[in-house]
Amino acid sequence: MTSIDPTKMVLRKLRCATNLFWSCFMILCAWSLRMNAQETATGQNNYWKESAVTTVLFNQAAFNREWQGGGVSNISGNVNLTYNLNYNHDGVSWDTKVTAEYGAAKIQTKDNLQKTNDRFEVISVLGKKIKNSPWFYSGLFNFKTQFDSGFEATERTEVVNGVSVKISSDVRNSKFFSPAYFLLGPGILWKKDDNLKLNIAPSTAKLIVVSSQFTNPNDPRNRLDNSGKYFGVASGETTRSELGLALNGYAKVVLLPNVDLENILGLYSNYLDKPKNVDIDYTANLTMRVNNLITTNIALQAIYDDNAVKGFQIRQALGVGVTYKLK
Repeated sequence: MTSIDPTKMVLRKLRCATNLFWSCFMILCAWSLRMNAQETATGQNNYWKESAVTTVLFNQAAFNREWQGGGVSNISGNVNLTYNLNYNHDGVSWDTKVTAEYGAAKIQTKDNLQKTNDRFEVISVLGKKIKNSPWFYSGLFNFKTQFDSGFEATERTEVVNGVSVKISSDVRNSKFFSPAYFLLGPGILWKKDDNLKLNIAPSTAKLIVVSSQFTNPNDPRNRLDNSGKYFGVASGETTRSELGLALNGYAKVVLLPNVDLENILGLYSNYLDKPKNVDIDYTANLTMRVNNLITTNIALQAIYDDNAVKGFQIRQALGVGVTYKLK
């Protein structure tokens, strides 16, 4: 009698459940869009809230040849775009947030631009209210990737004319859609208002997609780690499937007039592999508005994903720039 791998059985059921849920999710999305079209036609479209904000930040430092205090001339910029679409009517709540960020710096001693920020994320939660309570039956969709290639500084030693020479170079270790993360799953949503909500999805499918150049052991460009994996994807593969618990929280607090603190938290535990190693993605955005255009922004992001690196990844940014509300 042929034995069945329990992991393959779980993944097979996961695919079936994912296909079913995705079909229901698309039906609900189509229904919501149809309702929006009807409301627009009747002039009663008050259930949709839409906002779009773009922020451009600049930092610059310059030193002339006679400057003796140390320092390197540099200039950097960062562009952020945040788009929110919220629907709330007849017990149906649908919140979608799109975040796009990119930043680069030009340092005088470096020939190429250095990437300082790179992120693209879409998170959408569709919910149906449970009677007269702040709880909703919900469906979660989340997509994350980056726009540009990432590079890692490496150093090797070669013998030239009998002398050992250290050669430094930048090696590409990521690029657009490598890695890319997809989350999809049913759950339950607690929502006080648009500024305070928590979604719990105990049966969430996660798909990690990478480029074959990073996992092909015969490709000199591969970035396989000591365990033969790249962002958790096995050697020779381009995808990795997981099933686990996803928790997503959002809280926006007004600390002072014209001072807002936005907190975004994402947690994921993979039932199939080391469930105690919880993936963490936390972002804090502090915005201080001088007026309708000028703002000071402080951002802190902490990521823990042991498939990528054994430790916390920390990103911090501070800048003064222009913020403009598109909608």
